[in-house]
Amino acid sequence: MKKSFAVVLLLALAAACAAPPTNNETAPTNSAATKPAAVAISEADVIAKEKAIWDTIKNKDYDGFGNMLAEDQMEVLPDGIHDKAGSIAGVKEFEPTEVVFSNWKYLPIDKDAVVILYHVDVKAKYKGKESPPQSARASSVWVNRNGKWLATFHQECEASTAPPPPAPKSGTAKASASPASAASPLPPGADPIATEKALWETLKNKDYDGFAAFLAPEAIEIEPSGVYDRAGSIKGVSEVDLSKAQLSEFKSVAFDQDAAVVTYTVKLPGSAPAERHSTIWAKRDGKWLAMFHHGTPIPKGTPATAPSPKAAAATPSPK
Repeated sequence: MKKSFAVVLLLALAAACAAPPTNNETAPTNSAATKPAAVAISEADVIAKEKAIWDTIKNKDYDGFGNMLAEDQMEVLPDGIHDKAGSIAGVKEFEPTEVVFSNWKYLPIDKDAVVILYHVDVKAKYKGKESPPQSARASSVWVNRNGKWLATFHQECEASTAPPPPAPKSGTAKASASPASAASPLPPGADPIATEKALWETLKNKDYDGFAAFLAPEAIEIEPSGVYDRAGSIKGVSEVDLSKAQLSEFKSVAFDQDAAVVTYTVKLPGSAPAERHSTIWAKRDGKWLAMFHHGTPIPKGTPATAPSPKAAAATPSPK
């Protein structure tokens, strides 16, 4: 999948859902959570597929790469949101020479969909020229389509080693202690985009109990500064003023009838750049719960929405 974000991004942005990690590279699952049905693919097999898709890029096997993508595949990068054709076009300009993976995490969505999270360090050429080494946090969704597991979603952000923003000097977080202390306020039949917007209303109103009610107990979040569990996400949003956040450019891809990803742009007042955010929603016991979130800063000077799949930053990121 094409990677085209600039080498230097802001290191730790005080953006939606940013939080100090409970353990920087560990996001434990709540054993008491209501879990989806057993997934028909193992963690080892998903990791093997993710590595294999990287191998097609290294081997310049673009047909093989395309055959591993779903037709409705979506890729979220700082320079834009790309469809399958855009991803294939992008990898043709990217030549990885060394790829090192670490910190794999396996998160089932439902029996036919799974998220795989990992850290990747890459040395590569872009358009024939050497690029500086890069380190990224990545996530991919693999979905069972007619018996074949295909990559349906991918997102990355450059890994930051900077500490998260300091907590405000005043104000106390009102985070829910229970994973499901309140029901989702949405009526039955609400779609994932409507649910995402409703979640943001709780953040704008500083209703952190309400925010917590939208999160699955096993929820995981990726930001440039780290990987966070549910408690970390709740703590983080309580430390950032999101009351004037501006949301735009909503897009959604359904994985199946009970799971979908919603991606959109977030802009906070002031000089902070916009960010691309994506949330995976899964329907559990009749209500939508957020079980994964990924945030990616947009380099200054990059349009919030790329004009075409070929729009790319001058210096690429991994993949």
